[in-house]
Amino acid sequence: MANIYKNAFFDPADTANTVVYATDTLTRAIIQNIQITNTGGSAIVRAYVFDSSNSNTATQIAYANISGPTICNIAKGPIILEESDTLVLSSTSNTTISGTVSILEVNRGLNTV
Repeated sequence: MANIYKNAFFDPADTANTVVYATDTLTRAIIQNIQITNTGGSAIVRAYVFDSSNSNTATQIAYANISGPTICNIAKGPIILEESDTLVLSSTSNTTISGTVSILEVNRGLNTV
């Protein structure tokens, strides 16, 4: 078993849902924070988890109306992703929003990085 710290970056090309991070069949993950930067204007950012154990049902886990310039963490606590779950972000702006997700992966496969 290996514990791996990772970042996943969010820099949307459009306002559609963007897959930011997904676990594989041997990995669980703890999302520590979802840091969003808005360089100007106003934008709404939403975060969803697609739960593979429940027919990939989407659950909205965060919502933020962010006026810029500012930086904020939209994860108000740890978020656990189980095997084959997906974290998706969307924004009403694709020109002023970017972000990073801090992740601790717990992989039950080979000890690889």
